[in-house]
Amino acid sequence: MTVLIPAYEPDHRLLELIANLQRVDSKMHIVVVDDGSGEGYRDLFNIAGAAGCTVLIHPTNQGKGLALKTGFRHLIEIGSTEGVVCADSDGQHLPSDIMRIIAAVDENPNELVLGCRYFTGKVPFRSRFGNSATRMVYTLTTGRRIQDTQTGLRGFSASMLNWLCQIPGERFEYEMNMLLAAQEEGIRMYEVPIDTIYLEQNKSSHFRPVADSVKVYAPIVKFCSSSLLSALLDFALLFLLQLATGSLLVSVAGARVGSSVVNYSMNRRFVFNKKQKPSVLSSAPKYFALVVLILMFNYGFMYLYNESFGLPLIVAKLLTEGTLFVFSFWTQRQFVFRAERLPRSHSSRVSKHAS
Repeated sequence: MTVLIPAYEPDHRLLELIANLQRVDSKMHIVVVDDGSGEGYRDLFNIAGAAGCTVLIHPTNQGKGLALKTGFRHLIEIGSTEGVVCADSDGQHLPSDIMRIIAAVDENPNELVLGCRYFTGKVPFRSRFGNSATRMVYTLTTGRRIQDTQTGLRGFSASMLNWLCQIPGERFEYEMNMLLAAQEEGIRMYEVPIDTIYLEQNKSSHFRPVADSVKVYAPIVKFCSSSLLSALLDFALLFLLQLATGSLLVSVAGARVGSSVVNYSMNRRFVFNKKQKPSVLSSAPKYFALVVLILMFNYGFMYLYNESFGLPLIVAKLLTEGTLFVFSFWTQRQFVFRAERLPRSHSSRVSKHAS
């Protein structure tokens, strides 16, 4: 089994992790990817190489996703037939937990193994909030729940290496894309509880709060953008048609039809962009049936919140739109624009071993 460690500007904890892993298994194959750390870190990587690790070098920083892919491609090139476990270089993953992931990969070769933290004890706010947010996005996107969507401790069999290289993403968004791709491909996920460790309030993390968050939350961001543009178009068409026809019915209906057609096109091409797009004949009827259904739900929820619960109209409208936004996103991803694939099991399982 190979342990793959992407590293950008690491400190002594990388060498400590390597030494601890080699104490557990002196023959362990360890691959370290220097993701453009620069000359100031050359000695540290030389020490890792002298310790028996394979060190792969990026001349410039390219991101965690590309660093992982460099490691995967290396394993393909050398003809590795064993699995691989990815671990972070900052000391957050204990050798004992890494060994448990290795064992889980051996026992579950057809599943993506995740080392999942349960965020007990003192956890930095940005880490707790970030994982909660991405967990919510993943659940909203797929309809399935994973305990730790941001874990860097993951295990794969050798048969998954080519698939891992094809998943889009260059930086931290790659790990979320991997989970989304696994769901779409029907690859089961096996969750192994691990210790939650944050050193120095996670100062060593190279996660960029704005740039990387936008990429991680891209599915929701694109859907929000598409919805906003369609709403603006609906608003503009409403007034233009009202000026042209003087008929409110024609204006409302025409604006809704026009904005719906544009929204369908944007969602099919850009928002739910997949390698195997469903055909227009397959997706369009589902989409416009959803439009009709949402119109009915819109009235129903407005009546429920405003008339039955007595909420102010603006509050009822906000609650209605929020509810239907979640419903629309999930339905479009799971049913309207879902690519055709052979049926496979795509549930996740949790190890019963205690952490």
